[in-house]
Amino acid sequence: MFWLDEIHFDEKGLVPAIAQDAETGKILMMAWMNREALQLTAEKKVAVYWSRSRGKLWYKGEESGHTQKIVDIRFDCDEDVILLQVEQIGGIACHTGRQSCFYRQLQGERWVAVESVIKDPEQIYKK
Repeated sequence: MFWLDEIHFDEKGLVPAIAQDAETGKILMMAWMNREALQLTAEKKVAVYWSRSRGKLWYKGEESGHTQKIVDIRFDCDEDVILLQVEQIGGIACHTGRQSCFYRQLQGERWVAVESVIKDPEQIYKK
């Protein structure tokens, strides 16, 4: 059996992928992958996702330069979630200029940003 055939993609042909810093274990982001994105990620050793909003493959860092080098690829026991252990180039995974997309914490009854912006997104994304 081909390794990609073991993944249970959803009805849209997608599987959630969690990017984790290989050194610290910190969860950096979650994105979606289709079969082609996962295969390219494994072949090229850089993170490639499926952009649902753009309807196309998205090479992480193609605009920002904040690429993710693949250290390890795993999947869960239900075969429907991918875990990418990565080296985050530039230390920024989030489009908000933070290290992680998971920068808000529930405190009481409100969400509070608990991680600082490392770099202003306007300086990262030249539009």
